[in-house]
Amino acid sequence: MSLPPEKASELKQIINNHLLKMDIHGKIREVLAETLKDDKGQSHQSLSEASFLRALQSRGIIDDVMKDLRLTQDAPTDAEGGLPPKPGANFVNKDITAEELKLKQLKKSNVNPLRRYLYLQVLGGKAFLEHLHEPEPLPGQVFSTFTLYLHFRNQRFRSKPVPCACEPSLEEGFLLEIHRDGIGEGNKMADATELLSVCDPVHLVLIKTNTSSETTLVSSYFLDWRTVLSSSSGKTCFAVELMGVGSECKVPAGVLTVSLELYPPLTETLSTDIISTQQSLERHRTAEKERLFLVYAKQWWREFLEIRQSHQSKMVKIFAQDENGINRPVCSYVRVLRAGRLLESPRQAARFVSLLAHEKAPVVGGGGGKQEQWCTLMAFLCRGKGDCEDHATLLCSLLLGFGLDAYVCVGTKARGVAHTWVLTRGCDGSITFWESLTAHRYLHRAIDPDGAPLSPQPKPSSPYRTVGCVFNHQTFLANCQPSDAVELCVFEFQNQSRWKAMSEEALKSVCAPGSTTSLPPLPPLCAPSLEPAACSNQLELEMRYLISEHRKDLELATVWDDHLSYLLSSALSAYELERCTGVSCGNEEFQDALRRALADGHTFKGFPIHFLHHNARRAFATCLRSPFCQEIVSCRGDHVRLAVRVRVFVYPENACAVWLMLACKYRSVL
Repeated sequence: MSLPPEKASELKQIINNHLLKMDIHGKIREVLAETLKDDKGQSHQSLSEASFLRALQSRGIIDDVMKDLRLTQDAPTDAEGGLPPKPGANFVNKDITAEELKLKQLKKSNVNPLRRYLYLQVLGGKAFLEHLHEPEPLPGQVFSTFTLYLHFRNQRFRSKPVPCACEPSLEEGFLLEIHRDGIGEGNKMADATELLSVCDPVHLVLIKTNTSSETTLVSSYFLDWRTVLSSSSGKTCFAVELMGVGSECKVPAGVLTVSLELYPPLTETLSTDIISTQQSLERHRTAEKERLFLVYAKQWWREFLEIRQSHQSKMVKIFAQDENGINRPVCSYVRVLRAGRLLESPRQAARFVSLLAHEKAPVVGGGGGKQEQWCTLMAFLCRGKGDCEDHATLLCSLLLGFGLDAYVCVGTKARGVAHTWVLTRGCDGSITFWESLTAHRYLHRAIDPDGAPLSPQPKPSSPYRTVGCVFNHQTFLANCQPSDAVELCVFEFQNQSRWKAMSEEALKSVCAPGSTTSLPPLPPLCAPSLEPAACSNQLELEMRYLISEHRKDLELATVWDDHLSYLLSSALSAYELERCTGVSCGNEEFQDALRRALADGHTFKGFPIHFLHHNARRAFATCLRSPFCQEIVSCRGDHVRLAVRVRVFVYPENACAVWLMLACKYRSVL
């Protein structure tokens, strides 16, 4: 590759300046004089150029020149294509050692050189046989995607979505920090022995997203990363077989090739025997704790049945299956979860949980049965939807984080349908029910069955019919009152004649954080990455286009009223505020502005609707199923003006409350 003449002369001038700075001419004269002096007395043959260059090299002059003239590129090169630096790139005369260059790169990636890191690299997937005949996506075509989520010690990551295929191109790297757990030792680098004691796994969750933005949990896998501690190079590579979930938890879903690398590498590695012995000890310790708890739970259940034979039919749920088919105590699904500044109040937390879609675990073959699947929190958050148990345990965890005395209730609602919800107890003894699927709250007042016949009794305000047990992260209580009807239930948990409690010590042995290695670690909530204003504008433009095209098919013209569209914002904001706080406000201002915007003799029609997604086509299809919306979209008449407004309210985990209002105004004809 030739340089332009001006760049070549510039480079020559730089080299000449450095040679003058080194006094290269003086050094050459000295070497020449010494060479001639050494050759005196020998044959008077002329000094050759090759012998003179050998003399310069033997004295280190050439090495000094090349070292001083070493060109270090300040701007990054095209590492992927291996291209040379572009003409005009800045060069500096500075000799950077390999260690300095590594530190420079670490600073750019915000890596603390005093801490230990695990670099987990996914090198691709294979054997996803469900997608064996998936066609190659065409350019611009919308296709189903795989996304891999990771959680490790309070750190969460996600990969770029890739097209679903038998061999998906899941190729991503994740830098995981491994810190010491001792107080005041967070900045000290962990050695091999301390790393061996870190039994927290890397939780891998694979999610499939279809063309309608619907998500499916493909696999949930816990990776023990400590095999890398035995590698002399600090790096290891192996295949991870991902299993399905729910009823397919014994069926392989696919294989990921994973590479693990420690940085900085260990000075002393551990033998594979030591690592396997540690893992075996942890498994045995966990198995023993779980066995003892199971023995205790069986004895506790026998005692509960001895109180009253009808207790056999009460909904007392002690164990529940997670997405991998593993039975765990229900108390282990609840933790104290603090959301930092992502959520500001308990009611906002309830609103956030209600925005995660409700979907029962699918059952292959139907039959009307329900597949039990209490998801781990990480799988529930990544999937963005789950059953009522998932919602209730998350809401209870958040309310505990806000300092409330919260419990998950297991019972039934209308028609004997099994259901879970959340209960909080006030310091004054008041009982409040929280419906995790809707964020509705109900104040409970028990009916006194021994009261006078004519004495006024409170009417049931909640949709719940029976309650069999309540629990949180450290308490499990079974209802042993004569009736399990919610309207008759008295929630005096300290009264042993009404509620039979499990031993807190027994629960702590298997449910407390860090008590067993089989207990999934608690992931933090992630801040939203969606921009509410941009998302609102985009969805509104798409809705305008769909409505215009729909009216065009009906041979109707479409004229938009931008002012009327803007006025709808205050109504949508009031709707969301009411869902969060339960307080209705702002409607008076909206009604007044609307009256001012309507001329005499005009009629206004509006249709607000709420979604949990921001897919325009799905939203429009839902709107058209409403006769009232059809009436607005297909409005005919004199001086018809249409309006549409979208407000997207974003919560943690990109949970969205999407409010959309379609409206029209037209001149009334008498």
